[in-house]
Amino acid sequence: MYYLPIADLVPGALVDASGSSFCEFKGAARYFDVHGGGIVAAGAGWNYPEPSRGFEVLADRVAVYAGPMDACTVDGEVVVAQPGGFYGGWVTSSVVGPFKGVPGSIGW
Repeated sequence: MYYLPIADLVPGALVDASGSSFCEFKGAARYFDVHGGGIVAAGAGWNYPEPSRGFEVLADRVAVYAGPMDACTVDGEVVVAQPGGFYGGWVTSSVVGPFKGVPGSIGW
């Protein structure tokens, strides 16, 4: 997962959204609607405003689901969204599965 500096996004790109989740490693997450090009991707961004010890660098960073975006790229390669609707991984040709999120992957 890529966590981007919130300060690198244009003002207004992130708007607080409802919902939250908890990661046993990173802590409590909050969600954002991602605005761009006249389109709103509801709940497509998240961050950890008060991350758990060891993950403090994430406090001022945001991650986005690749699926709702027009395109996300890593070094010029368009990523594929990690399968399923929960995990936010960006899959490139250099990332080898198996990937959580496919049918039958719950619990491992």
